[in-house]
Amino acid sequence: MLECQVHGAQDLRVRDVPMPRPGPGEVLVRLGAAGICGSDMHYYFHGRVGQFVIREPLTPGHEASGVVAALGDGVQGLSEGQPIAVNPSRPCGRCPACREGRENLCSQMRFLGSASVFPHMQGIFREYFVMPASQCVPLPAGALTDISLGEIAMSEPLSVALHSANRAGPLMGRRVLITGSGTIGCMMVMAARLAGAAHITVTDVVDHPLSVARQVGADQTVRTDQLPAGATLAGLVGEPDVAFEVSGAPAALSTCLETVRRGGVIVQVGTLPAEGMHLMANQIMARELDLRGSFRFGNVFEQAVAAIARRRVDVRPVLSGQHPLTQAAQAITLARDKTQSMKVQLIAG
Repeated sequence: MLECQVHGAQDLRVRDVPMPRPGPGEVLVRLGAAGICGSDMHYYFHGRVGQFVIREPLTPGHEASGVVAALGDGVQGLSEGQPIAVNPSRPCGRCPACREGRENLCSQMRFLGSASVFPHMQGIFREYFVMPASQCVPLPAGALTDISLGEIAMSEPLSVALHSANRAGPLMGRRVLITGSGTIGCMMVMAARLAGAAHITVTDVVDHPLSVARQVGADQTVRTDQLPAGATLAGLVGEPDVAFEVSGAPAALSTCLETVRRGGVIVQVGTLPAEGMHLMANQIMARELDLRGSFRFGNVFEQAVAAIARRRVDVRPVLSGQHPLTQAAQAITLARDKTQSMKVQLIAG
């Protein structure tokens, strides 16, 4: 079977490796679709994501769907040939964060396709992989028969957005600003709409992702690099109640702080540069703003799978295309080009 490994910056190798076998409590999964995330791009182009540096060959990938190929001893509730979504999180269940119900902050988290630990936690850019049965989430009752494995693989990015929406507090009837209209930005549109947001504005500096944001439900989109001289975003769109900073750009976080209403909430979802940024802290003090972080996702993965499987949200406009594992390097390069791509996925075939 084929497996992708990143050995360093722009050094990706597709290898033929032995087929794994599931042990007790484990499931052998044949890859259905695997989304290329920003972290996968960083590992490929830079050999690192922030402080997480590749120290041994790393198989990236953590957004996946698949089909059950074989069951290990003792596995119940799953059957061969069954489509599943893969939850990439494996918290310890014992640390203070886990005991508080905040497993995404687990101090011993094992997250697929990550160099945050050593030996690295290998990911799912491979034809077959073994998963604990607890991380294999079947489609719920009521799932539509035409749901594709590509759609189901979007459960992880939707989970990120659902968790971020929860971090913001009630969104029913609120005006929402989302800075950044990439995959997570579009997922945030869907999550905010599910939570009852009354009006959603999305900003970016590229036309293509903004057009997709409109397709998935944004009420208003704005090219912030094309504002008239002297104009402010608040003057154009009004002051939102809640802002989600998704782009990871320091200027976008500053825009959120300047634009949200007094007493408003800003949720930082995107990863800012490791060297930090200048923060207008007096804005937070004088206008009593709440600045909150949102990291990966909490206990919302099954909710995301159900929302996609029943098409309470339609992720299809975000899907740009699928490519075989043998073209992984080209696919990652294509995924980085936001003028033409949104979510690019790898498939086994």
